[in-house]
Amino acid sequence: MDQHNLVNQQFGTMAANYLTSAVHAQGNDLERLGVLAAGLRPQRVLDLGCGGGHASYAVAAAVPVEVVAYDLSEEMLDVVRTEAARRGLGKLVTRQGSVHQLPFEDAAFDLVVSRYSAHHWMDMQASVAEMARVLAPAGTLVVIDVVAPETPLYDTALQTIELLRDASHVRDYRLSEWRAMLAAAGLEVTGSDSWKLALEFESWVRRIGTPPARVAALHATMDALPREAREYFAIQPDRTFSSDTAWIQARHA
Repeated sequence: MDQHNLVNQQFGTMAANYLTSAVHAQGNDLERLGVLAAGLRPQRVLDLGCGGGHASYAVAAAVPVEVVAYDLSEEMLDVVRTEAARRGLGKLVTRQGSVHQLPFEDAAFDLVVSRYSAHHWMDMQASVAEMARVLAPAGTLVVIDVVAPETPLYDTALQTIELLRDASHVRDYRLSEWRAMLAAAGLEVTGSDSWKLALEFESWVRRIGTPPARVAALHATMDALPREAREYFAIQPDRTFSSDTAWIQARHA
């Protein structure tokens, strides 16, 4: 199965879980997005890899024209359409497609947002170039995602447990990698900060439907990590742990 179909399978069957997931539905970053949108007053917003649509809901009240929730999974978009109707968000629309080739005109959006999605993207060079292309000249880009530590041991440990949990995982990028990728697309980082995101193990694997054999492998892998890695990720006896998550804000250079 190729990456496109793997992502569709993984998230299509679990779409409803991402609407109610505390990790995705809550967080100070959602409030921060709402505040940012209220200050910028963007005419059009693009939410890339929207998942359950929480970034779209956070900014919708401040957007006078349109919020486009964009995702590869049609099942995810069904969830977003239903929830947007329930919330009375008439300016929120959905579009299905890949991030590697966006079906939008150049400079179409004043604000482009991606939250907890980019670590699934197969071709980051194409995807970041597309984000830059559809971003208006004075527009703002915000990426919110789990990021890898700069220390190679911790980076390797994180990618290993992420892939065991979710076969569609590609990579959690380091902040230094994000800066380089954005710069290559003609974007400059205007601000970034990070925080620890606590992930309760049982709900983390249940949300994506990790098979029992992979859950067992996760237990064995996390138990076998070196002490330094176990301490860095604050791994608990029940395998609950914490990941670094970042807000990266950029604009055209």
